[in-house]
Amino acid sequence: MIKITLPDGSVREYEKGTNAMQIASSISEGLARNVVSAKVNGEVWDANRAIDEDSKVQLLTWNDNDGKKTFWHSSAHLMAEALEALYPGVKLGTGPAIENGFYYDVDLGGQKISSDDFPKIEKKMLELARLKSEFIRKPISKADATAYFTEKGDEYKLELIEKRGEDEELTLYEQGGFVDLCKGPHLESTAKIKAVKLMKIAGAYWQGDENRQQMTRLYGVSFPKQKELNQYLEMLEEAKKRDHRKLGAEMELFMFSEKVGAGLPIWLPKGTALRTRLEDFLKKEQLKRGYQPVITPHIGKKDLYVTSGHYEKYGEDSFQPIHTPREGEEFLLKPMNCPHHCEVYGNRPHSYKELPIRIAEFGTVYRYEQSGELHGLTRVRGFTQDDAHIFCTPDQLKAEFLNVLDLTTHVINKLGFDDFTAQISLRDPDNKEKYIGSDENWEKAEQAIIDATKEVGLKTTTELGEAAFYGPKLDFMIKDALGRSWQLGTIQVDYNLPERFELEYIGSDNATHRPVMIHRAPFGSMERFIGVLIEHCAGKFPLWLTPDQFAILPISERFIDYCNEIKDALAVHDIQGVIDNRNEKIGRKIRDTWAKKIPVMLIVGDKEVEEKKISVRLQGEDGDKGSMSLDEFVTFFKAML
Repeated sequence: MIKITLPDGSVREYEKGTNAMQIASSISEGLARNVVSAKVNGEVWDANRAIDEDSKVQLLTWNDNDGKKTFWHSSAHLMAEALEALYPGVKLGTGPAIENGFYYDVDLGGQKISSDDFPKIEKKMLELARLKSEFIRKPISKADATAYFTEKGDEYKLELIEKRGEDEELTLYEQGGFVDLCKGPHLESTAKIKAVKLMKIAGAYWQGDENRQQMTRLYGVSFPKQKELNQYLEMLEEAKKRDHRKLGAEMELFMFSEKVGAGLPIWLPKGTALRTRLEDFLKKEQLKRGYQPVITPHIGKKDLYVTSGHYEKYGEDSFQPIHTPREGEEFLLKPMNCPHHCEVYGNRPHSYKELPIRIAEFGTVYRYEQSGELHGLTRVRGFTQDDAHIFCTPDQLKAEFLNVLDLTTHVINKLGFDDFTAQISLRDPDNKEKYIGSDENWEKAEQAIIDATKEVGLKTTTELGEAAFYGPKLDFMIKDALGRSWQLGTIQVDYNLPERFELEYIGSDNATHRPVMIHRAPFGSMERFIGVLIEHCAGKFPLWLTPDQFAILPISERFIDYCNEIKDALAVHDIQGVIDNRNEKIGRKIRDTWAKKIPVMLIVGDKEVEEKKISVRLQGEDGDKGSMSLDEFVTFFKAML
């Protein structure tokens, strides 16, 4: 017998060799019908793979991210099987699950595929899915795998096999008459795949090397029900309307310039007003909580980032070093703010009585993202983090972490994101060379995060291998209005950078001690956060955040002077807006104001000038609020904030 520990802490005994599907059936048949795979001791397995020792098991369904990945990875194999049937001689590269669906890179050997062929491929996939073919996992030696794919004549699989160790056991997966080299995991059978849609076709160099063969990459998505596919396609249509790149241009928030460089956003006046309001909001909250603002340079000596470990971990993704006229002197555009803040802390000696010290900066950092990965504001090469670093004693760590947690949730709620999960991101215990620092420090840091989230009852998930290289973190996974999940704010516990920078404080025992460091950024990246926010609210920002909070619409040019008086008077109360002084009819001005998503219209005609009032209209069906004096409007406006 073996002991199986479930996520709720309960322990059940099963015969050795049982599998996750059998465990699910012993709990309920309904659960078993929904299980797609399982996480066994942190690794995702096929639901029908035998478990031979005591294990921690999490049953995964379509509603789990890892469950979706299993579903989509299996769908990639189904698509490859369909392609082999429809395009004889096709050779397969790799076909992973991705964030929304899957793709497969294929060499068609001179044959052509276009989007016109998608219905034919989809039809074949569903035909094969209805055969309910079982996904069969077959361990195989490197030599036997080489022999199999040599006979098949598939040089791409042979190249992948060649990179594996001589004694390494590989796995093949078979469904129906299709066999592929694959680590897995996969569904129990193709039966669960009920709806498929090919999304696009693109070119892709083999292994990402532009000097290698260009392959055809087919993207697709699949679902357990046709209804879910229909909903997904409707969401994509709505997402097109909300695309922050489209709305950002229409609302004149930001721009990109090829002369400045790809991935380097330029904030226009309206976008700058929006961003400044966000920054001012957080700065006020930080000052209440004892943060001290600093400003650090955009560059630093290469040695600074060698000391911190960022050069080793981010060097390949950074801009090339800046060489000065002085021989051997190199600078980098900073990839992170934390090394600079370590230098701020280390500028002078500290007593335990001064701690915690909270250093904050809206600091711009730079990463050389590949051009194909750039995407509006959400993936850029230069971005500003609402960064802060807290240096505290080990005894203060829990309280400081809870304070940061309170600030981060306050920020998220203030911006209207009421559906989020906190992800506890831990290091991969089987790949520790990716990280710096001792096991002892990692265990302390990870436990601090786990304990703090439990104390406040925060809804969390745990992901192995998602930690930063210097410490575990709590990542905030936020769902937008379309149900898409985004990683935005983060809190990280770090025992390692204080060691690497030899940071100290004098304790009550008059001896030197090492502080603990908390990294935190409630927004994360200002660019990414604003990009997500634009799409979340479709450009209709909360009133306090809106760049142009009102538009004054004079019925005639004769009223421009009065309009200017109103605008100047409202600016005194920090209510910002514009005057539409175009020689257009009032109906056209109203339509254009709504199109620009300006939430408040102030209409001025003869009556308003005579009575020293303004006619107020808001976006929406019940938008007419009648005439108000200036003071009445200020009171009315502030009540809406």
